[in-house]
Amino acid sequence: MICSMTAYARKELSQSWGTASWELRSVNQRYLETYIRLPEQFRSLEPIIREKLRSRLTRGKIECNLRFELDSAGQHQELLLNKDLAKQILNAASWVQSEHQSGQTNPIDVLRWPGVLSAKEQNLDAISQEIIVLLDSAIDDFITVREREGKALSDLIVKRLEAITVEVNKIRNYMPQILEWQKERLKSKLQEANIELDHSRLEQEIVMLAQRIDVAEELDRLMTHVKETYSILKKNEAIGRRLDFMMQEFNRESNTIASKSINADVTASAIELKVLIEQIREQVQNIE
Repeated sequence: MICSMTAYARKELSQSWGTASWELRSVNQRYLETYIRLPEQFRSLEPIIREKLRSRLTRGKIECNLRFELDSAGQHQELLLNKDLAKQILNAASWVQSEHQSGQTNPIDVLRWPGVLSAKEQNLDAISQEIIVLLDSAIDDFITVREREGKALSDLIVKRLEAITVEVNKIRNYMPQILEWQKERLKSKLQEANIELDHSRLEQEIVMLAQRIDVAEELDRLMTHVKETYSILKKNEAIGRRLDFMMQEFNRESNTIASKSINADVTASAIELKVLIEQIREQVQNIE
């Protein structure tokens, strides 16, 4: 399936502990580059996230952002009292008071004793697991968007390939007339210059002239490139680099046809070929 390198996806999860949301976006890039932004408490997840992205994507500049908010109730964490430790401290304080017959025990001071009172921590491991599952779902949506845009790009490329085939057939149809016109033109020039050539020499000149303007090989190669591009579009893998290479081959043949042209119609078709090839090349830049 053809995938575009330009896409956006967002996935959100709401639980008792709060909300988390992933945002994924990408633009075209020659290789795969990943930029990950995480809240501080989830920094340890970065290697896992990076590996997930690399295992499912091959090209593009990918931005992956996690937004995390604790529920308002969860922000006021439950306090835990170590009763056994508090009792020991109270007993010790009572003994001191009885020995010295003075002083009072302040309950607040007991609570301040290290280990007596603590806040219940959020279970980050469990939350992290849910966040990773949410990321998998976000990547699924992200790839679906890339495939949908890739299908649109493929349709555009196919239309351009059809138009290239039309221009190639036009040039093929022009060539017999052009060769005949050039043959008559050569004879006319020789007559005007009062130059007489024997039949065999005249045929040699005509053959040499025909070879200089003949573009049959270039047209054949163009059609071969068209067929190969159709074949590449059907591959179930990343094809952007292959298509980029094919565009170089297309350009080479169209440039040769334009340089050999001695006819306005062939020149117009050669220009149209270059326009169509450039339009395909622009689309190819966005394909993974």
